[in-house]
Amino acid sequence: MSRFKDQLPVDRMCEWVGLTRSVYYYKLAGGKPGCSVSTTTGKADGTQVSNEEVVSTIKNILSEEFATYGYEYTAAILKRQDYIINKKKVYRLMKENDLLLNKKISTTGPRQFIRFRTVTAAYSMEYLSMDIKYIWVEGEKRNYYLLSIEDIYSRKILGHVFKSSIRKKDVLQLLKKLQDQASIKGVIIRNDNGPQFIANQVKNFLRLAEVKQEFSHPATPEDNAYIEAFHSIMQRDMVERNEFESYYEAKTTIERFIYRYNFIRPHRSNKMMTPHEKWEAGLALRSSDKQQNEGANLSRLMNTDAEKLENSSLCTGLDKIAKGEYLCLSDDLKARKQNEELYQNHLEKTVRIIGG
Repeated sequence: MSRFKDQLPVDRMCEWVGLTRSVYYYKLAGGKPGCSVSTTTGKADGTQVSNEEVVSTIKNILSEEFATYGYEYTAAILKRQDYIINKKKVYRLMKENDLLLNKKISTTGPRQFIRFRTVTAAYSMEYLSMDIKYIWVEGEKRNYYLLSIEDIYSRKILGHVFKSSIRKKDVLQLLKKLQDQASIKGVIIRNDNGPQFIANQVKNFLRLAEVKQEFSHPATPEDNAYIEAFHSIMQRDMVERNEFESYYEAKTTIERFIYRYNFIRPHRSNKMMTPHEKWEAGLALRSSDKQQNEGANLSRLMNTDAEKLENSSLCTGLDKIAKGEYLCLSDDLKARKQNEELYQNHLEKTVRIIGG
């Protein structure tokens, strides 16, 4: 680059070789290298503790309920616990131990988008719908988030999570809990394109569980209308009629509302049955349909085996020959020759008897 700096702009040459201008112009100061990374951290009482102990304290802080802290909040809490530490060191320790908040959700592979907005579910646990709703808490002047999963056949809410933030681990926990309660193999689940749903861990879990995941088209809530309808009912019947003073009040109210919605409130799409009543009926249909499918598969296998057996011993005819013996006339050339020889011998013997 120094050779051609009088003929070409530095910017263009840096672009060609993949360098930034700051790297090109950087000059070594020639001084001593910086301090090595410290292995201990000081406390207000003058003692020194190992960085492993600091990491353990950070894990305890982040393990508390709703503790979704970044490195700045974590550094502030550590200082309250008498640690002499700055946020840069907290960032380094959290990064080395994979404790930082994942702002970016990585995803690979194509997404299967919804083809038909309206589906006709024949029984419970055939189609599910999942989404997140904001709940405003007036007393804390902030939103909390409600993650719900609904059975489309019965409109029953099968599980929910209410937290200060919803991350991919919350989605995984809800799905695993549902998997423990009911078989999700073969289920089709709908969701939008939120980072919690497109995360590789969520997609891989559903793939291994043999669950088909469908994504709504961007900016198209109509593709996930079933769970959106539930959120509309919740907004009208609960959120707009209450002013929550705290997270706890909102949480207990949501639990009471979902219980009433599932077990007491009639649903128009269920012909005024409650979601739980329709759910129970749908489970019976699913069990019956499964038994019929298993019976049909067994019958098909038995018919296939019978056909194989019949084909393997297929005879074109039976000839009665000497001494009441029967031979099967098969397509095999050798067997046909044997049949012909036996028949010819029997015929000659018969002619001799008649002639004699």
